Parts: sequence; C-alpha cells; structure tokens
Amino acid sequence: MQYEQTFNAIDNILRNEAGCSTELDYLEQTSWLLFLKYLDDLENERDMKAMLSGKQYKPIITGYMRWSQWAAPKTKEGKIDDVNVMTGPDLAKFVDEKLFPYLRDFQKTASSANTLEYKIGEIFAELRNKITSGYNLREIINKIDELHFQSAEDKHEMTVLYESKIAKMGNAGRNGGEYYTPRPLIRIIVKVVDPQIGETVYDPACGSAGFLCEAFNYMKEKVHGTQDSKTLQEDTFYGVEKKPLPYIIATMNMIFHGVAAPNIIRGNTLAINLSQIQESDRKKVILANPPFGGSERGEVKQNFDINTSETAYMFMQHFIKMLKTGGRAGIVIKNTFLSNGDASALRKLLLEQCNLHTILDLPSGVFQGADVKTVVLFFEKGKKTEKIWYYQLNPGRNLGKTNALNEEDLADFLRLQKTKADSENSWIVDCRDLGEDCDLSVKNPNKVEEKDERTPQEVFENLNNLQSKADDILEALQEEFWKDDIDDVFGFADENSDDYIVNHRLTKEEKREYDELVKQADELREMKKSASSDERDSLKRKVSKLYERMEDLINKYKDDDEYVEADYEALSEDNKQKIDALDEEIEALEKKSSEFRKPIADQINALLKKKEIIYKENRK
Repeated sequence: MQYEQTFNAIDNILRNEAGCSTELDYLEQTSWLLFLKYLDDLENERDMKAMLSGKQYKPIITGYMRWSQWAAPKTKEGKIDDVNVMTGPDLAKFVDEKLFPYLRDFQKTASSANTLEYKIGEIFAELRNKITSGYNLREIINKIDELHFQSAEDKHEMTVLYESKIAKMGNAGRNGGEYYTPRPLIRIIVKVVDPQIGETVYDPACGSAGFLCEAFNYMKEKVHGTQDSKTLQEDTFYGVEKKPLPYIIATMNMIFHGVAAPNIIRGNTLAINLSQIQESDRKKVILANPPFGGSERGEVKQNFDINTSETAYMFMQHFIKMLKTGGRAGIVIKNTFLSNGDASALRKLLLEQCNLHTILDLPSGVFQGADVKTVVLFFEKGKKTEKIWYYQLNPGRNLGKTNALNEEDLADFLRLQKTKADSENSWIVDCRDLGEDCDLSVKNPNKVEEKDERTPQEVFENLNNLQSKADDILEALQEEFWKDDIDDVFGFADENSDDYIVNHRLTKEEKREYDELVKQADELREMKKSASSDERDSLKRKVSKLYERMEDLINKYKDDDEYVEADYEALSEDNKQKIDALDEEIEALEKKSSEFRKPIADQINALLKKKEIIYKENRK
C-alpha cells in the first residue's frame, strides 16, 4: 500500500513539471530515481552479507555519488538532513552535470558487458533528466527515500506496483501495433511452454520484458543449488528491444525482479538476416508478442525468405529460424495470421518445420483499449504438424478495463491443454483436412447453435417492439446531443485553461481570441438552459464553430514538442548542447510570459524554430 501511495504522489508532482506530460514521462523519470534507491539498498545488503562472512564488499557506486550522500544524507536521528541537503537549482545542476555523466561512464569502466556496472552505464546513456525543477526533484527524492527494498515482501510489492505503472505506459504509448500484454496471459503461456533450468529463453521484441520477468519468476522455483542460480542469472534470459524507453524499462524491470545483469540489448531484431543466424545463436524457448502493422525499410525486408511488409510475419520467420531443434515457443499474434492470403506461405512453413500443437483463440478486450483479436500459437520445432488442438476462450463476460482478463479465465484452457481434450470450447483439426492455403481459421464444431422456435408472427411482433424502443432511445439521444456539443466546448476550454500552450505559446492576439471564445461559450451555456426546439440547430452550428476554432489555436503549437522528444537522442553531443541552451532560454522566457504576452511568445516561437532547424539538419 505504501508503494501505491508513493507512486501516486510522485505522479501528482510530475504533473506540475514542464518536462513531463504523459504516463511515459512519469514512468521514465520515476524509474531512474527508484532504480538508484534500489541500488543503494542492494549495495547495503551486499555489504552487510560480506561483513557477516568476514569479507569486504567493494561498492559499485562510490563516494558522494551514492544515494545516501547526494540524495538523502541523514541526521543522527535517521531523518533527511534538511540543512545540508541539496535542493532547487543546485540539485538539478548536480544531477545533470555530475551524476548522470558519472553513471554513464560505467559503460567504459565496467569489466564486461555482463555486469551490473555496465547495465547502469547503458541505462543512463539512454536517459535524460526531464525534472527541470530542483524543488520538484527534491520532493520526489524525499518520497522515494521512504521506500525500502530489503525484504522479499517489499520487493514483491514494489514489482507488482511497477508492473501496474508499465501497464499504464503501454496503454498510453501504443503505436505501430504495440500493446501491453496482460500478465495473467503471459503467466499461462509460460506454464504451457514450461521452460527448464539450463534452457535459454528469448524475446526478440521484449518491450518492458514482461515475458522474461514472468519466466524468471516461474523458473526460480525450480532452482536447486548455487549452480542453478548462477545459470538462471547469467545464461538464461535474452531480450532485444528497438526503442529507447521500453529498453530502459525492460532492463530496470528485470533488475527489480531479481536478475542482476539482464542480457537485454537495444537493437532492431528484424535487421538480422536469417541467413546469418548460426546454431550457436539459437535459443531453446521463445516467448513473444511481436508488434504488427509497423513499417520497415526496404533493406530490412530483404532479410527474410518470405517477402512481406507485415512486421509480425517477419518476426514469425525469425522465431522459426532462431529456435533450436526441439525448442518450444508461445507467440501472441493477430488472428488474421490464421487466414490471410498473404500469410499462407508462412503458415505452410510453420506447419512443415514445427509442430503447431495448440492454438488459443482469445476474445476481444484482452488488450485494453484495443479493438483487436489475437491468438496464441504454441509450437515445437523439429517435426511437422499433424494435428492442432484449438481452444476458444469464452470468459462469459465482456472483457475491458474494469473487467480485465484473469488467470481464472484461463484455468479451463490450462487443464484441458495437458491432454488436448475435446469440450464445448476445444477441438482437434487434422492437418490432412487443410486446403492448399493452409487456412487455420477458428471454426468451433462443438458449439451448439441455438434454434429459434418462435413463429413468424412472434418474430414480427418482437421486431416491432425493438424498433419502438430504438426510436425512443434515438429521440432521447437527439434531445441531449445539442447539450453535449456545448459541454464539449466547455470541456475543451476547462482542460486547456491552464495548458502550457495557452499560457506560454499563444501570442497576445491569439490569447485574446481564445479568451473571447471561452466567453462566448459561457454565454451559450446560459442560452441552452432556456433554448426552444427551434433554436437548437442554430446553437449547434455556433457551438461547432467555437470548438473548431479553439482546437485550431491549440493544435497550431502541439506538434513542436513531439518533434523535439522524438529526435533528441539522435543528435550529436554538440547539437544536444545547443538544444539544451535553447531550452534554458525558453524556460527563462516562460517565467516572464504572463507579464509580456506578445513579445515573449514571439521570442519563444523563434527559439523553437531554431531547435526545429537543428533537428531537420540532423535528420538529413
């Protein structure tokens, strides 16, 4: 409970931070601070163990760079030393100019890439501190310092809450067919595939490392002795992630779960040519939910034997090639793979080279906020498919945000899968009955069709009743529609009344126009209370024009920050310094903008234009 309250409090602080605007920002900035506190507790724990065994422990982070020194120096009473502790501009400057460079250097000084030191360097090479206010940073540090990670219960609670924040990140940052995979589904997939100590587990599109973390939780229960533990830590889990933020989160997530130096690399799996994969590269277990519908360059597409522009189908070819003989896989994929004509050659390849023994058909709503249907493919490489056991999941309710998938929903599947038994929801298909295109569509032969035994007259009367109810509902909706339109304007105005763009980016003339639109909206709100039916159409037209103009004013400036965030890490160090200098000028101007609206807004926009030029030149 303490962790949940702390995370919520930190999110509230970050909402007031100019550099953080989304759940992705909140998670990223919370993560690096949480990570440093976790490391400090970990080093204290290791030091204590060494002392008890008569040995000396050499800490990774030393001197003033330790959390207990720069972030949370304590008084004799064990409380934060408010007199000597850094805060405000001094704290922000220390983090940006001393702490981050120190941590990044671990990449250069670590003895090997398979060490925690190297991973620390990798993480902070990808990160940038976005908490520009040293006062906000101090407040967050004080809250994180209250958390402790010594006991198994503490660590478990923290990882559960951290996973919930990752879920929010996944749902906030969806693009390119990427979706947060529900942990109950991952746990069931891991149980079916059943990875063993000594087997390698691979996720080439690992996202936040959900599959790898759950596989670790599952396999650590099978550990017997120090050699098993060493194997699990060092030679078991391998992941690849293309994008910087998920890569950072994946690495931290595995460390939080107990893997000291995760074998996760940042890169594009699809850039690997299938012909270059050697036997030594192959893995025993693959668990993944590859992105679908994305785009890749032409040279990437040439890496695959079966030509396709669908990223999920490229990943499927990679999975088949990367599996060792006898290796097993559990793959989440869009259900169109089962029947689409452009996947027929890939289905044929899968059936010929692997035993696709199980297909789990999932209902809509498994992936929150996404109207997408998926299936899970379970297969073993080394022998062709003869029979496929299907299971069609029917949880008996509509899945969604308030009705999420849980492990109980999948209990019947897990029980029946062991024997591939027939039931109302499961059946077996003989591959000899498949056509030339190897269509694997889900067609449940055991589902009992309900017969409608009503007479034609009863059907007709029922239709009339339904039509009458529909007319009543439609009339009620029309009655409310014009009111909702006006409320939409107020909702838009309310949401943006304290918006950064309204306060700092609009010129004096634009701000005056925006305020006038809000005033007109106030007048319309009063008018709607007494408007007659004849006046509704006129009101709706006025409301629509207000709404469109307000959106135009705000959207004029919205793309600028997205452009900045997307390209910053690709800049040279020299250009990064230029961007940082421009950001400092902008921040100084923002503080004055409430007094001198017109000239300040023009200067801010001019500085942003300079930033855009730097980014465009870098892209060339």
